Amino acid sequence: MGRAGCCCRGAERLASPSMVRRFRPLLLLVIVVCCGAHIGQCQVATPQCRIQKCTTDFVSLTSHLTPAVDGFHTEFCKALRAYSACTQRTAKSCRGNLVFHSAVLGISDLMSQRNCSRDGPTSSTHPEILLEPCNYHSRTQHAHIHSHVHTHAHSHGHSHSHSHTRPGYLFCGLFGDPHLRTFKDSFQTCKVEGAWPLIDNDYLSVQVTNVPVVPGSSATATNKITIIFKPYEGCTDQRVYQAVTDNLPAAFDDGTVSSGDPIHASAGADGVSGKVRALWISERSPGRHVELHAGYIGVTVIVRQLGRYLTLAVRIPEELAQAYDATQDLQLCLNGCPNGERIDQAGHLPLPLSPPALGLQQLRRPSYSSLTQASPYGGSQVFGVEGAKERCREQLEVQDIYFHSCVFDLLTTGDVNFTVAAYSAQKDMESLHPHRDRWRIYPRGSAISTLHSGSHLIKQFALLLVCALSAALM
Repeated sequence: MGRAGCCCRGAERLASPSMVRRFRPLLLLVIVVCCGAHIGQCQVATPQCRIQKCTTDFVSLTSHLTPAVDGFHTEFCKALRAYSACTQRTAKSCRGNLVFHSAVLGISDLMSQRNCSRDGPTSSTHPEILLEPCNYHSRTQHAHIHSHVHTHAHSHGHSHSHSHTRPGYLFCGLFGDPHLRTFKDSFQTCKVEGAWPLIDNDYLSVQVTNVPVVPGSSATATNKITIIFKPYEGCTDQRVYQAVTDNLPAAFDDGTVSSGDPIHASAGADGVSGKVRALWISERSPGRHVELHAGYIGVTVIVRQLGRYLTLAVRIPEELAQAYDATQDLQLCLNGCPNGERIDQAGHLPLPLSPPALGLQQLRRPSYSSLTQASPYGGSQVFGVEGAKERCREQLEVQDIYFHSCVFDLLTTGDVNFTVAAYSAQKDMESLHPHRDRWRIYPRGSAISTLHSGSHLIKQFALLLVCALSAALM
């Protein structure tokens, strides 16, 4: 049987000025409780109240709809009427439930906004969605809905497992000297000179080549990236993309810019809408910024050149990232760098004690700062610790691991382009990483890291207290 929890995935559909004005205090309380959903759900309804089931069905009915699709208005109104009918059936058991009453008000408000009539056809609880075999989102959504129907039919109101949840995504990034953020959000700084595999599974292979940056330092940086999209029956043949310093092409090795039949991409997915190919390349800034989209496997890759070196950011479905055998276990994104290749010490990044040998006779403060490069490669500077922090602070406001990586890179290389690399890597992470609550990573032993860790239990206690208060107010 469905549970009434504190969060509804489709809550943003129910937001409206009239609701906010009428229920502002309690809605704020619900939002706070929703933010604590990762530490447990707050039960505020009787077991018979099935409002969450009504909301889940509504989300399933509308999640594939976009304003660009023909018949959007008709289908959305049908879904609203089905949602309304579901709330009416559970109204008696949901008396006093805030989520229920918010849903009822939200439905009424949306019907008025969309000019939906109260009487008319309603959507089937589990509609047949057009399956596009070369659209990963379509395939997984179809599988999720059908597994949900099967599980509900055999569960008799009891939850079995999490094996049929919607697909999760993983993020991996590489930039700087180089700094690696793994699928597990472990942040490492490595040597890994030469060619190393970042990702190597049945669907995708990503390999980087790193070269020394300055004499006398073990730090390296990436000057070559090779990406292989492996053949997928009925969707695309194998395609290879290769970028090297001063050659960031907007095409695959064979000169093509796309592959496979057109698929539908919903508005907001990877910043595109309408029909696109199963695999395609987008050049955002010539010679500086290229994005590769593999809709058939749900993968997005961002490649940039900043100064003489390249950066990489990847988002991939978790189930695909795990599709590899024992011969493919050397993957830096999956398992991190080997211990012998690590420069950091279990998350702590030691700063160089002296400037690198750059041929400069004295420390001097850099005289320019911007997101654009002053020259194709920029000039090398010699930084002290405070000077490096000052330069990095101009682009990175939060002193998380990206800021500390920037400081390390400036002290190690003197190359101011690494400041922009750290900034861009952080922005790419924010655009691709699926979990906002995991964006920030702080160096081990830093004051902010200690404060963050020490406040975790306090936050948990506060959120549990809010849940209890919410239940008491019902």
